[in-house]
Amino acid sequence: MNTDTTEAVGSVGRRERNKQKVKERLYSSALTLFREQGYDKTSIDQIAERADVARGTFFNYFQRKEDIVSAWGERRREKLMTTMDHSDPVSPGTSLSELRRCMTILSEINETERDLTAPMLTAWVKAGRPLVEEPYVADIFTRIVARGYDNGELASDVSAQRVGHILRDIYLGTLYRWCQQTSAAPGYVAEELQAALRLVVYGLLTAPHHQTHPATTSQNASHEARN
Repeated sequence: MNTDTTEAVGSVGRRERNKQKVKERLYSSALTLFREQGYDKTSIDQIAERADVARGTFFNYFQRKEDIVSAWGERRREKLMTTMDHSDPVSPGTSLSELRRCMTILSEINETERDLTAPMLTAWVKAGRPLVEEPYVADIFTRIVARGYDNGELASDVSAQRVGHILRDIYLGTLYRWCQQTSAAPGYVAEELQAALRLVVYGLLTAPHHQTHPATTSQNASHEARN
């Protein structure tokens, strides 16, 4: 490679890095403003000013303000996928442990940015993103449940896809409630998601794994004693 070619490649590399820096600055500036004053009260002009760029520069990277919300959701998806892939690559464990781990990761992602999740989740819903985006969380749950069906750990009375969407609905419902409760204690999301998962899985476990609820056992014993 001659000198001219090397310089040209280096120039392109610098331009791309500079573009990425500007995009990242716009993104982080937008999130900071959303934290400080909310999504609806933040304008594109304010985002550009905070990022120290011209207003028109914003549109070189994002077509509209809602695209910041999409980028936020995409980064969360990547974080979930990466963490799931690297948590325990050697011994992934049972399907039930995988579901618990996924719920734990989701709760950690949200709990670590509580002040941002509320305004961004609200903006995500208002922008209609739940209706047009791929339900990646449901897809993850579906794959885990399907593996549980294949290995006989879970009873396959309901389609894996339906269970995946039910778990996603539980996850989103928990986030909505959490965002409305400003005084929710740390760990609220994790506790709620694990409790909901236990309720769902209790009806999915096959007979060898099924444990009679203590209250039910006590009630049956009392009934037999009376008879």
